[in-house]
Amino acid sequence: MRTTLTLDPDVAKLIDAEAHRQRKPVKQIVNDALRRGLAPEAQSRSRKRWRVRPHRTALRPGIDLTALNRLADELEDEAIVDKVRDGK
Repeated sequence: MRTTLTLDPDVAKLIDAEAHRQRKPVKQIVNDALRRGLAPEAQSRSRKRWRVRPHRTALRPGIDLTALNRLADELEDEAIVDKVRDGK
């Protein structure tokens, strides 16, 4: 089917960029995007499900958690001082 479609400038840029990235015609990029957007349940059924399996972790002996927090605080302080010095 042939139709005229008016796109917002930002959408047109995204489509052009994707067509360039994939080295495919704009027509194919638009059709693929519309298929994915209009039939999300079909897309999700075809994907393999995965599951996150948590596991227990612990700090190695000799590592002090409070020292890590102190280091993070010092790094944050240095970043603030650098921003003030740079005038940002």
